[in-house]
Amino acid sequence: MTLKLLCVASECAPFVKTGGLADVVGALGPVLDAHDVQSRVLLPLYRQIAHLASGATEVMNAGSLFGGPVRVMATSENDTDLLLIDAPHLYDRPGQIYLNESGQDWADNHLRFGLLSWLGAEIGRNGVTGWTPDVIHAHDWQAGLTPVYLRQTDSTVPCVLTIHNIAFQGNFPATTMGNLALDPHGFTQDGFEYFGQISFLKGGLMQADKITTVSPTYARELMTSEFGMGLEGVLAARHSDLSGILNGIDLRVWNPETDPALAQTYTSRTLNKKRANKQAVLDRFGLDAATDAPLFSVISRLSEQKGLDLALHALPALLDKGARFVLLGSGAPELEQAYVALAARYPDQVGVQIGFDEDLAHLIQAGADATLIPSRFEPCGLTQLCAMRYGTLPIVSVTGGLADTVIDANEAALAAGCATGFQFAPTTAAKLGDALERAMTIYSDAKLWQKIQRNAMKHPVGWDVSALRMAEIYRDMAKA
Repeated sequence: MTLKLLCVASECAPFVKTGGLADVVGALGPVLDAHDVQSRVLLPLYRQIAHLASGATEVMNAGSLFGGPVRVMATSENDTDLLLIDAPHLYDRPGQIYLNESGQDWADNHLRFGLLSWLGAEIGRNGVTGWTPDVIHAHDWQAGLTPVYLRQTDSTVPCVLTIHNIAFQGNFPATTMGNLALDPHGFTQDGFEYFGQISFLKGGLMQADKITTVSPTYARELMTSEFGMGLEGVLAARHSDLSGILNGIDLRVWNPETDPALAQTYTSRTLNKKRANKQAVLDRFGLDAATDAPLFSVISRLSEQKGLDLALHALPALLDKGARFVLLGSGAPELEQAYVALAARYPDQVGVQIGFDEDLAHLIQAGADATLIPSRFEPCGLTQLCAMRYGTLPIVSVTGGLADTVIDANEAALAAGCATGFQFAPTTAAKLGDALERAMTIYSDAKLWQKIQRNAMKHPVGWDVSALRMAEIYRDMAKA
């Protein structure tokens, strides 16, 4: 029997994306088809994706909600069935989807994502034009109120909430409660109240039937004070309903054999062709074309969470030995400036592009020899999965999904022939430096390096196993 699933999310690749959440939502739907799960994604119709409304069909006129007219439009694009929330007063604006043109949170984000949650619950209860979901899957704080609105109306539609990053909780002043149509009886320690504020994420964690997060290690970490960000008690109390299910990547999009962004496609059997992409990256950044020197990379949001302040301390020793380094990303201004300064200090060895470019990200993944992911915490991480798919060895801290996905090239793993990258702990500049030194040493043994590359490219990084586990959770909830 086909199970009908409604995904409630604030972003979905390839339509609108700021991070890994979008990649997960965009990739999961199509792979669930193989498990007889028919999914639709409820997504705000931001100005950036207004073109998706062309040819869409109105399936709900919700009247005036949260300050203006609201309707829901249905369309299908890129093998994804979309339900688009057309609410111009909340979504038709310039800037980024969460931030205004000054880089600040939109002042009415509580309304913008309260509406997303409210409609998720409404469609869960009543459906749209003959389609009613059996299960709702809400993603992160932006959809966190979905199970809260469901329970306010005594709806029994089952809802699972996925935590993609607990650092972002959607906390707003208690005075916004009325504007959000929340029942004030829920403003308690056992509801959506959090230190005197409304918390979208806490509300969802209290009311969802099941909770998932994006890796087994992160699920365990979340129940500790070091990683739980104040919600460790809530999660510990609900540990029997919490599952860590590893994220995957879209193998159609991340495929070195067919990727149109590459200078030269290749496979694990034709790794010599990877060198053409390395040359293309060096050319793109105007670096010395020494393809025999190792090329390290970073593709990331620039923040202390990502440990990129540590990399600034560890990289000079590597560069002084002749390595090359490129960075693509943006974030904290002080880190942006520091990496630009590093490029000025090593103009022939370091290239930096502030911002994001999807095609360039693909080219760097194909052209680099190794990529740095020294995160202080990392729920899952997709960069290391993409890197392994492209035979680019990840150098990662031992946390979250990084610990679950990368097999360290230690003596035992090398002897067993199963290493896929490099791990280090604790998360310090000195330990990162040690891992970089190990990578440099192994890189000098071309045969061994290529063996590890092939291991990495064979490592399962898709959604097959995890999609099956999610489908099992959906079906268990639907039966309950």
